[in-house]
Amino acid sequence: MIAVDTNILVYAHRPETAFHAAAAGSMRELAEGSANWSIPWPCIHEFVATVTRHNFWTDPTPGIRAIDQVRAWLGAPTARVLAETDHHLDLLADLMMHGQIVGARVHDARVAALCLGHGVRELWTADRDFSRFPQLRTRNPLVG
Repeated sequence: MIAVDTNILVYAHRPETAFHAAAAGSMRELAEGSANWSIPWPCIHEFVATVTRHNFWTDPTPGIRAIDQVRAWLGAPTARVLAETDHHLDLLADLMMHGQIVGARVHDARVAALCLGHGVRELWTADRDFSRFPQLRTRNPLVG
């Protein structure tokens, strides 16, 4: 299963971003494909928070439109949401310890732990910080 990180979601949603076409195409590929794919809950929260920020966008996405976008993605029959499992805390602790993760990077460790806990084979992201978690394979679908 593939999981999608926040940055890919934001680029796919916001047409004024430099990577919009590539990200929208990647999301369309997942939604129209036959393989299961997923979005971790923290990435959904971060997506909604990011696209609705008034101090970030000239014309931020209205909250209900951001939620509708998430509903559209999750409306694909192959889409799943990743939530914490009973073993999440152990996975998170292990990632934090081995990657020396503290502070704001705990968010990425949380996403990585969710992916590993659900057997995600690849996280699609443009964020190189996930290289701190060698157990999780990443791919940037926005570049060749």
